[in-house]
Amino acid sequence: MISGYLPCTRSTLIKLLSSATLLLAINAQASDLPERQVSLMSSSCANCHGTDGKLAGAIPAIAGRPASVLEAQLLAFKQDLQPNTTVMNRIAKGYTDEELKSLANYFANVKRK
Repeated sequence: MISGYLPCTRSTLIKLLSSATLLLAINAQASDLPERQVSLMSSSCANCHGTDGKLAGAIPAIAGRPASVLEAQLLAFKQDLQPNTTVMNRIAKGYTDEELKSLANYFANVKRK
């Protein structure tokens, strides 16, 4: 084990590398952000926020929240302005501002229930 790193299984490592590869491919193609692309980007949010952002619990549901609020929060994470964050600051930095805006609009238009 490398000092300072958490051990992980081969399966977890493969999943992480696959996700990273997918995100890089998506980011490389981003220009007009077609709906299909935004939908694909949003799938990475399901790990914590549940399918379509509807998970209720310790991690907040994001479906149906105002786009302006979601966008402001995502930008705050990206700029390290949101205190007490776990991973969202690192995740948000992987997206352009345009992509974050598109994700905010996507989840704002998902019905909560």
